[in-house]
Amino acid sequence: MPADATTETSDSDLVHAAVRGDASAFESLYRRHVPRIYGTVLRLSGYDHGRAEELVQESFVTAWRKLEGFRHQSTFGTWMYRLAVNTALMALRSRAANPVTDLDSDQLPETCEEPFCPAEREELERAIANLPPRARAVLVLHDVEGWRHGDIAEELGIASGTSKAQLHRARALLRDALGDRP
Repeated sequence: MPADATTETSDSDLVHAAVRGDASAFESLYRRHVPRIYGTVLRLSGYDHGRAEELVQESFVTAWRKLEGFRHQSTFGTWMYRLAVNTALMALRSRAANPVTDLDSDQLPETCEEPFCPAEREELERAIANLPPRARAVLVLHDVEGWRHGDIAEELGIASGTSKAQLHRARALLRDALGDRP
């Protein structure tokens, strides 16, 4: 299947083609879904770009291996997203130490007059990256990705109340790290 012909091809058709061995079909699925998945994994990995890239690649390799077992009970995008989140969360659990690496400590420009300028975004990303891993995971999954506490609790192997407490903790730590904003 030519690369330009896949732009209007459904994910389901691409999955079927990939299962039959069409690597270009899987490449099309990759290109279609990698932006969202990378963004989520990047936030879960504490904005460690190298680690996020590794985890995304690991997720897609796993998807390629398990693609034949994909039952089409959900969309490919949902299945792939969940697989990538699971991969990232397992990586967080497997590290005894905080997986956050120190980001470059270049001086940020002064606060901009606009409500959300690039310097403030970078400051927010740094603050999220420096949250404890579980608090960061709950914050990203709840506030950024829109997951419910029950789903987060199930995924992380914690109680729903613990998920709520971790979210409260993460938000408080962010407020402290960012200081009071007008």
